[in-house]
Amino acid sequence: MTEDMNNIEVNSLEVGNRVTGTVTKVEEKQVLVDVKDSKIDGIIPISELSSLHVEKASDVVKEGDELDLIVTKVEEELLVLSKRKVEAEKAWEEMKRRYETEEVFESEVKDVVKGGLVVDLGVRGFVPASLVEDYYVEDFEDYRGKSLTFKIVELDEEKNRLILSHRAVIEGEKAEKKKELLEKIQADDVLDGTVQRITDFGAFVDIGGVDGLVHISQLSHQHVEKPSDVVEEGQKVQVKVLSVDRDNERISLSIKETLPGPWSDIEEKAPRGAVLDGKVRRLVSYGAFVEVFPGVEGLVHISQISHQHIGTPHEVLAEGEQVQVKVLDVNVNDQRLSLSIKELKEDKGSSGHHYDMPEESSGFQLGEMIGDKLKDLNNDK
Repeated sequence: MTEDMNNIEVNSLEVGNRVTGTVTKVEEKQVLVDVKDSKIDGIIPISELSSLHVEKASDVVKEGDELDLIVTKVEEELLVLSKRKVEAEKAWEEMKRRYETEEVFESEVKDVVKGGLVVDLGVRGFVPASLVEDYYVEDFEDYRGKSLTFKIVELDEEKNRLILSHRAVIEGEKAEKKKELLEKIQADDVLDGTVQRITDFGAFVDIGGVDGLVHISQLSHQHVEKPSDVVEEGQKVQVKVLSVDRDNERISLSIKETLPGPWSDIEEKAPRGAVLDGKVRRLVSYGAFVEVFPGVEGLVHISQISHQHIGTPHEVLAEGEQVQVKVLDVNVNDQRLSLSIKELKEDKGSSGHHYDMPEESSGFQLGEMIGDKLKDLNNDK
């Protein structure tokens, strides 16, 4: 009678049936369970405990645990069961939902393997190295046991293939942040930023999730040969927003506009009467422009270049020449400096021995006098 009932119990359960079992014993490579509503004992091989590799059965279950299981094999007095398949079925349904809705979810990294990370989601999820971060990572060991946010980027249940990406989450967050920032920032805003990248034509500065370009002409009040001469990657800077092109997601920035201008304290640096060293930058028909401070040029009018009359400044000055100048006038509002070179030079025409000549005396009359003397000498002969 008992034997017949046992046979009935065995025959009533088929491969694929779902059952509930209570763990009665945990061995190293398998687990024994008491199957509900069945007289037949069940066994779960270690390989059927989890979708991940398991070293010891006790790492996954303990005595008294109640488990949902699937029958994988029916023997005469034993049921071979799987916990992994139950979890996988539930997991695949959940993964399909997450994949279709593009849901972002958090999970712990269970293992670090060659080429990426492994995540247990009821099924094995794999994160390729290229999809972990949006930058290169040398060593992934620190990621073991760490919780990260993921999106599913590829799913194939038949091939048991589930590809996750943390990078996609980061890029999505950055894109959203960039969109919000582009809507919020306005021209003339002054913001803190970090130099991200330097090029021949300027520097890209991160202003909180979006990069803006500081053109080489906007790096400094002084002339800049190479952007790397004045800024470096990672440097914290303050920038002023010049313009925002929301359609093309472009932001023009200026560092120069946040710095004190070269003319800001010119009255203290170059008061009237001050004598300064400078360099001739440009020669024009009416005078010479002399740079006395970086970004500050003053005009030496042609009448203030020399005590002697000159036709053009080129006669006595050359571009690049070092000169000394005296400040005649300062106009802060118009950013103009009037300078003089001749005031610092001795007037050779009025120096040394000088004798006053009678008003009627002239070079012509003196010549006549010399001429008369010569006549007298000839007559004496």
